[in-house]
Amino acid sequence: MFLLFLALLPQFAHAGGAWPVTAQIVVLGLVHTTSCPAVYTGVGTGARTVLRARPAAARVVSRVSGAAMVGIGALLIVEQLV
Repeated sequence: MFLLFLALLPQFAHAGGAWPVTAQIVVLGLVHTTSCPAVYTGVGTGARTVLRARPAAARVVSRVSGAAMVGIGALLIVEQLV
């Protein structure tokens, strides 16, 4: 979260704005912190609804995501070795 604040939010703050830059960053951080749970809750609820209605799709999603995680893990190991 801290890296997000440092990397992304400063580009949306205006030094000549009515509010100090620190206040702008804090407000942007609060907006992000409150909107993320709402969005992720909606995505999770929607995914649960769709995947409960389609068990075959749930199996495919589970297998593909598992294979992707194994692949990413393998790439990270190879990257450390090289």
